[in-house]
Amino acid sequence: MDSSDALMARFLALHPRTIDLSLGRIQRLLERLGHPERKLPPVIHVAGTNGKGSTIAFMRAILEAGGLAAHVYTSPHLVRFHERIRIGAVGGGSYVPEDQLADALARCEASNAGEPITVFEITTAAAFLLFSETPADVLLLEVGLGGRVDATNVIDNPAAAVVTPIGRDHAEYLGDTVEAVATEKAGIFKRGCPAIIAAQDYKEADSVLCRIAEEIGATPIRVGNQDFSVHAERGRIVYQDELDLFDLPQPRLNGRHQFTNAATAIAALRAAGFGDIGVEAIETGLNKVEWPGRLQRLTRGRLSDMAPNDAELWLDGGHNIDGGRILATAMADLGERSDVPLILVVGLLGTKDAEGFLRNFVGLARHLIAVPIGGQMAARPAEEVAQIAADVGLTAYVASSVEAALESLSDIAFERPPRILICGSLYLAGNVLTANGTPPT
Repeated sequence: MDSSDALMARFLALHPRTIDLSLGRIQRLLERLGHPERKLPPVIHVAGTNGKGSTIAFMRAILEAGGLAAHVYTSPHLVRFHERIRIGAVGGGSYVPEDQLADALARCEASNAGEPITVFEITTAAAFLLFSETPADVLLLEVGLGGRVDATNVIDNPAAAVVTPIGRDHAEYLGDTVEAVATEKAGIFKRGCPAIIAAQDYKEADSVLCRIAEEIGATPIRVGNQDFSVHAERGRIVYQDELDLFDLPQPRLNGRHQFTNAATAIAALRAAGFGDIGVEAIETGLNKVEWPGRLQRLTRGRLSDMAPNDAELWLDGGHNIDGGRILATAMADLGERSDVPLILVVGLLGTKDAEGFLRNFVGLARHLIAVPIGGQMAARPAEEVAQIAADVGLTAYVASSVEAALESLSDIAFERPPRILICGSLYLAGNVLTANGTPPT
């Protein structure tokens, strides 16, 4: 049998465009496969610009702590494609094994019979095939891009639909206004389905999401009002909805934005019919949740060993303006607790707003080292990133690699061991985890 890598390499030739948002091609393939999307466990569908993956990670951790099996579909991956498909099992699931993935992809290839289809569409069909053939209590399904015409939006009756914070990203596909992006994301709402709306950074997004939910007959459940809320209190977080109030530990994932993601996850599970999961399982889930490459502290591994003595090494894959703002806020919060020099090691794609991302760190970072992103044709040259950083007011340098950047920092006599943040791209985050010897498991 061909490997999954070989199969996906062949898929690249089936459609000239990597991204072409449409439902027709995947619907045709799913029909030929016997409609696996109709044989899934209850689905919680998640869209948004930022926070989708973290919210899903919280839901999975809570469900598994409650003794339930959760299938998970997310994208993109950091190191291996298999990370996108987690097969649920009681006690904790695992990434899809290579033999099962290759078999599902081969069946999809045979059913597709050479017709045009994007890689994301055919791999999504393969994921549905795998999920339909293994019993589980729930499927946590992340939108790939947008929502309305994303390949995942073939689920007619999800148990709940969630929209996390919306920002301006992928304007070439979703529109160049927050309202346009919100309209696309709201496309996952379905009549009679709970529509969980996380705290939005833009009031226009909140207005559009609520309006569309009400127009189609979904049930909007919003953060910050009587539906559900969360706030920090004495080193813990307090979650409240119409039925309960929970005094909970702060989540294991770093950053105050994770309080809202955790609350959104809890609200979604309760709206989707998992309200009997007890507070003990919620606490355990918040304590054990993992989501690699998102404000992840690297405390061991090859790159960690290369950092200056006693330095903190952090990794984050956030890459848009709002992701940069969230990341800068988290670094500022850390700085209040421990005031040490902040050094950025940054790689960015040419498709992202580099100026908007980097401007968040002006006055916060001591200096920036721009690095290339290996294996990415769309990456901005490090020299260009450094120039953009200098233009917005950051002191910037260039290094040939993350390793070279860390080595250069070891030659500097800092007054206190620095806090080093590697950021700017999920592709860079994946490369770093590989080089560090700590890939997602």
